[in-house]
Amino acid sequence: MRPYIEFKNVVKQFGNFTALDHVSLEIPKGAFVTLLGPSGCGKTTLMRQLAGFSEPESGDVLVDGKRMNGLPPFKRNTPLVFQEYALFPHMTVYENISYGLKLNKTPKEEMDRRVQEMLKMFNLVGLEKRFPKEMSGGQQQRVAFARALVMGQEILLLDEPLSNLDAKLRVDVRTELRQIQQKLGITTIYVTHDQDEALSMSDIIAVMRSGHIEQIGSPWEIYFRPANRFVADFVGTVNFLTARIVSAEGGTVAADHNGMLLQIPTEVPVEPGETVTLVVRPECIRLAEPGESVPEGKSLEGQIENYSFLGRIIRYWVRVGEEQFIIDDANVDLSGARSGAVQLCLDTRKLHILKDGGSHDT
Repeated sequence: MRPYIEFKNVVKQFGNFTALDHVSLEIPKGAFVTLLGPSGCGKTTLMRQLAGFSEPESGDVLVDGKRMNGLPPFKRNTPLVFQEYALFPHMTVYENISYGLKLNKTPKEEMDRRVQEMLKMFNLVGLEKRFPKEMSGGQQQRVAFARALVMGQEILLLDEPLSNLDAKLRVDVRTELRQIQQKLGITTIYVTHDQDEALSMSDIIAVMRSGHIEQIGSPWEIYFRPANRFVADFVGTVNFLTARIVSAEGGTVAADHNGMLLQIPTEVPVEPGETVTLVVRPECIRLAEPGESVPEGKSLEGQIENYSFLGRIIRYWVRVGEEQFIIDDANVDLSGARSGAVQLCLDTRKLHILKDGGSHDT
């Protein structure tokens, strides 16, 4: 099936700086795709190629098989919502949402119907006559979403639209936005550096660095099967363990880390004697009491150095020899946090192997 949106070998330069270096990405119709990466990685620049605010030096941008290069933004039907809301301060909520419809000379009855749909969809009913300065940040952002969607476009571009909201409101709005996107089936490209937003909202994540796409995959693939050390480290918290491959057969690898022999199911091709890096997420480690019975060779003994109570979990920092492990314990007890000596037991089903000691970024 032909992709709905396609970037083909897109190159964008600003003077001697290459912001996008032969970037290619295919996006299916109706998908929620997040461009995730640190500041300066090229994610916003890539989105702007589609919106028409910037043109590539080479490469093509296609929508439904049609080449977009050279078309002005108003002919692309790709509304872009910014983090600053960009509402007209002298216009009411109704006037802001209906602005594009008015420019298109939409009949009054049809315009009213569409605006009312947006007001209901974004919980703005009763606020039609308010001006932006009379509204909260969350309400203003909902108006910006409504204004972008009222025209009935099939593509929505979002450039870090929630970054100005407080933490709880950000979670609420992103949940609403995802539900609306799924209901409408609108193809959405979302730019963010927030890993939680990317993991919670996306069908597909493209992790970017220095003008390249490091990995494209589902949230589960990006989190549990990162392509390289950069992706593993950027998306979530991680422990990196160096291990030596003891055996590899039948889809299971035996890897030795400081005397702990781990049986890891994997499709990564490795050879006995090879040194690899194990990607271990904090929730993949269970804390056991020092005297608790665990399979021989399957645990490490350590000492709790610090902890942070986060409500639903307690995050521990545990010293094992020269290494420090980060563990997220979901078994939160009313008596408080653990202290002292503990055993670390790893869930080998969720471990991931990076070849070449994890130093080679593909």
